[in-house]
Amino acid sequence: MTVKEKIVDIFEHNKGRFLSGEELGEKIGCTRGSVWKAVKLLQNDGYDIVSVTNKGYCLLENNDVISEEGIKSFLKDNTVPFDFHVFKSIDSTNIKMKELASDGAPEWTVVISGEQTKGRGRLGRSFFSPSDTGIYITILLRPKMSAEDAIKITTAAAVAVAEAIEDVSDKKADIKWVNDVYLSGRKVCGILTEAAFGLEYGGMEYVFSGIGVNVYKPQNDFPDDIKNTAGYVFSERKSNMRNRIAAEILTRFAKYYKDIENNSYFDGYEKRLLWKGEKINIISPSGTTPATLEGVDKNCRLIVRYDDGKEGIVSSGEISIRKA
Repeated sequence: MTVKEKIVDIFEHNKGRFLSGEELGEKIGCTRGSVWKAVKLLQNDGYDIVSVTNKGYCLLENNDVISEEGIKSFLKDNTVPFDFHVFKSIDSTNIKMKELASDGAPEWTVVISGEQTKGRGRLGRSFFSPSDTGIYITILLRPKMSAEDAIKITTAAAVAVAEAIEDVSDKKADIKWVNDVYLSGRKVCGILTEAAFGLEYGGMEYVFSGIGVNVYKPQNDFPDDIKNTAGYVFSERKSNMRNRIAAEILTRFAKYYKDIENNSYFDGYEKRLLWKGEKINIISPSGTTPATLEGVDKNCRLIVRYDDGKEGIVSSGEISIRKA
């Protein structure tokens, strides 16, 4: 660990308490000058560290900077070999993960950032990812499953996010088929799963799932095109909340992934399904079709009833749904 990383770890375990430069130096085996430089770097990263003469440095209680050390402190499963790559800002966690995966990164490599400048959503859409209010996570997997079963990863991730949000906020989360998580009728999370296929055996070489969560309301609000549909989990900042949410998502997703063949996430998905029994529009490249949303099958394909009374099955892909 670097001096900076060691100091973060000490601060995370001593929030609200002043620590002198001499004390910090003795704990990690470096000079007071090295401590000062590390603290300046942390302040530039957004850490709320105050400095008071004759008292030292103090990480304030309301600090909510994403860090590997902070996430690890909330993880509830230490058996998963997470390999973290944490950024203050990045173009896209999915773009970065594609580079890492192509270079042979192992399963459970995780890219996390507090901002994306080129965030991506489904169907080629952009994904609004402002600084310091959300958390953007991409998880690399190397599963032995068919391409058709890859939807299980997306739906398991949706359940993991919904449960994580419910755990930290005591609010009920809903899931809009196939990959969005809602609170009080507003979207607070989107998920984009991408995969690469091996030519030699025809199966998936790797798959990664990108998860973006609006933890707080952006300082300048959401853009006009999503202002009426986007939401957030908390109206006020909370200490270490983004680290906690990230850890909850990873812990829960790992549990479901280990048991992915048995669809253990399915009940959680089905009971949170948004617009069940209501009129929807199925939107595809060929046009818009009205129907009633009946539910989902075990493969998380949408079960609908068309206006002529016939029942149909809708798969994900170049298809989305909206409430009629």
